[in-house]
Amino acid sequence: MAGRPFQRPSLFPQFHFCSLESERIFAAMNATDRDAVEELLQTYGETGGINYLAAAATLPSRLAIEAACAELMSLMFPGFRSQSLVSSEDLADVTRTRVRALHARLKTEICRSLGKIPPDEATEAKAEEVLATFLKELPAVRRLLWTDIDAAYEGDPAARSYEEIILAYPALEAVATYRMAHLLYDKVPLIPRIMTEWAHSRTGIDIHPGAQIGSHFFIDHGTGVVIGETTKIGARVKLYHAVTLGARSFQKDEHGKIKKGGKRHPTVEDDVTIYPGSTILGGETVIGARSTIGGNVFLVQSVPPDSLVYYEEKQLRIVPKRKHRPATTRDEFRE
Repeated sequence: MAGRPFQRPSLFPQFHFCSLESERIFAAMNATDRDAVEELLQTYGETGGINYLAAAATLPSRLAIEAACAELMSLMFPGFRSQSLVSSEDLADVTRTRVRALHARLKTEICRSLGKIPPDEATEAKAEEVLATFLKELPAVRRLLWTDIDAAYEGDPAARSYEEIILAYPALEAVATYRMAHLLYDKVPLIPRIMTEWAHSRTGIDIHPGAQIGSHFFIDHGTGVVIGETTKIGARVKLYHAVTLGARSFQKDEHGKIKKGGKRHPTVEDDVTIYPGSTILGGETVIGARSTIGGNVFLVQSVPPDSLVYYEEKQLRIVPKRKHRPATTRDEFRE
């Protein structure tokens, strides 16, 4: 992803209370609170670490991006994610209003992500270019999302209707947000990650915006699913909750720093099903088409097409409970 180069901030000047109101507030504080404020201000003036105050004003607003995500969900599913439409005749006007508002909101945040507030002419032109492409691609995303809804309806016997999936399935929100964030990935920094983290915090499903995911994608239940940045997923893939598509140990450079980039996450080919709790790691790991990965499998190697992968079950024992109360919890499980 294109990103702003990190610049170590210079030592900030000491903070002073420069108004009568500030002096009044400070005088009203007790000694403990005053000491805490002084020590906090001192840390703000130190170099390195989490101090980046000089550039904070140019960072995109997380609240604004989260509001944009909500607006985008309303565009994808009008009448489902916001106030109901009075009639179908309202749809055109409501959509135009939403797109105008979204354009204004996102343009400011894209300029911020590019590090220019107030923006210069070149930054404004770049933001307009990114936005024009993004908005133009939204209809294709909406068509792709219908394939995801189809997959959910066909893949979950508990699904009673498409409306239920749109209103109540957390995976659809996570996948929809990912698909829109993916349009901005490698075009602007920060914003795509904020978008998918908004969905992550709401659904428990963590999909990196850099992942590549085909059509008819369904995550059943979803809680705890992790899909890493360089993951490639084909069409008609179904995941269950607590599946991780992650990276193995990271390569380091001569200075001991983790090397960035490169294919680090697995490839999952078409028509694969992965059951709950399975972990698949590594950029060279390929799950062949039409394979099924059983629950709680740990994989760091490739699987050929049409494979069934599972652990041999251990013997299940069912024995009568002892009639006397066990002295300890451990005793309850002794013969």
